[in-house]
This record gives sequence, structure tokens and C-alpha cells, in this order.
Amino acid sequence: MKKKLSKILKSIILIIIVLSGLLYFFQEKIIFLPEKLDKNYDFSFKNDFEELNFKTNDNTTLNGLLFKAKESKGLVFYLHGNAGSLKNWGYISDLYTNFNYDIFILDYRGFGKSEEKIKNEEQLFEDNQLVYNKLKEKYTEKDIIVIGYSIGSGLAAKLASENNPKHLILQAPYYSLTDLVKSKYSFIPTFLLKYKIETDKFLKDCKMPITIFHGDNDNVIYYESSVKLKNQYKDEINFITLKGQNHNGINENYEYAYHLMNILKYKPKEIINESLHKNRR
Repeated sequence: MKKKLSKILKSIILIIIVLSGLLYFFQEKIIFLPEKLDKNYDFSFKNDFEELNFKTNDNTTLNGLLFKAKESKGLVFYLHGNAGSLKNWGYISDLYTNFNYDIFILDYRGFGKSEEKIKNEEQLFEDNQLVYNKLKEKYTEKDIIVIGYSIGSGLAAKLASENNPKHLILQAPYYSLTDLVKSKYSFIPTFLLKYKIETDKFLKDCKMPITIFHGDNDNVIYYESSVKLKNQYKDEINFITLKGQNHNGINENYEYAYHLMNILKYKPKEIINESLHKNRR
């Protein structure tokens, strides 16, 4: 009996070791779900846009799209979620250009036309900073608003913490990736996580106004993540709950568009009504 229990115990330990190894070495495939695009792929959007490429320090090419408003007041630097590519993310640009802001969206390594693969969080931080620095050559930083959605929320918080944009907006943020994993998969040893992306700690060094939007029906990143961030930073964060909103589609949410309009200080009534009506459909 003891020998049988010992074999079972050894088998369980072996399984745990194997699974832990798989988790450690294949985290990128679990966290990031990129859509690759051919280098010759032609983006097609009705908005005026420019395709931009950036060379990193390790000679990797990163690809992004800059959508242009007719009367631009500044730039939205947008860090998107963990899946897809600019082929799909580009469609969010209407809302921002209608409110007289250019919007730049970057495809991370391995996404869309961007080369190579993501290897660690420091690499992500460095890539975002490099591209941000390049765009500061075109835009005054006091006119730049940094927005991060989902996985991009922690990246946006990190970027804002080391720069001086006009405003930081987080859409469905996580308290930290470690906290998110604990909440969803409590059996996973968190010391195995290479990607911790500690949004809570980054916000401590953010000097600009911070606004958080989170849907109370989010089944991907739990709503209380934002509640915890708000409770930690009290008056530093303006926290707006989007009633009935799930994880996807925040940029198409009518209430989000209304609050964004106020943040961007957009005034012309006739265009406001047109844009909000479009997002409500």
C-alpha cells in the first residue's frame, strides 16, 4: 500500500513539475495571441492614416499606424490588447479622430507586421518607450494622451510612469498580472511568472491625471482589479464603471465616448452627436 501511495505521489509531483515547466517556457503563447500579417499586407481604413516602422536596438522592426484627425489637437498613444493585429485594432480610430485627436496604435513584437517575438516584459517596456520617444519628435508631450486596454493597460501605466503625458487612461486594467493569475488560477505558483506587469506599482510614479474605465460585467479581467487600484490611490484616480459592459467593446461604449469627449475637451455639438450616435449602434 505504501509503495502504491509513493508511486502515486511521485507521479503527481512529476506532473506538477512538467506542467510548471510548460507554464514557464511557454508563457508567451498563453498570454499573447497575435495575428501575423504578411509584410505586403495593405491596410484599408476610411480614415486618413500613415503606416510607420521603427527599428529597435536589436534591429527588430516594429509596425504601427498613425490615424490623423482633420484638426488635430494632439495624439492618443494606444496600447492594445493581447490578441489580433492592427488589421482589426485600426477600426477603433474613428472615435478618437472624430474628437480631433490623432491616434497611434502599435503592434507588439510578433503581432501584425512587427518582427520577432516577445521574450520578456522589459523588452516590451523598452519597445514602447522607443516608439514613444520617436512620436515625441512629432508631438509635444503635453498634448499626448496614453491609453492602454487589457494587457496594454499595465504597459501604458509603465510608460506613463516614466514620462509626462497629458493624461493616462486605462481600459479594463489588471491590478498586476500576478494578481490576475492568482484570481483565475490559484493553483499556479506565481514565482513561475515571467510577466508580472505591476500596474499598481507603476501608478505610484504617475504625475498626470489618471482615468480608469472598467465594465462591471467583465469576465476576463475581474472588475475588482480596478476597484483595488482606485482604493489604493484614492483621489489620484478617476474611476468610471461602465454598467453592463463586458471585457470587449469599450471603445464602442456610448458612456465611454461621452466621458472621453469631456477628457479630450471636445466641443462642437453637431459632430459630438454624430459620433456618439455611431458608437451607440
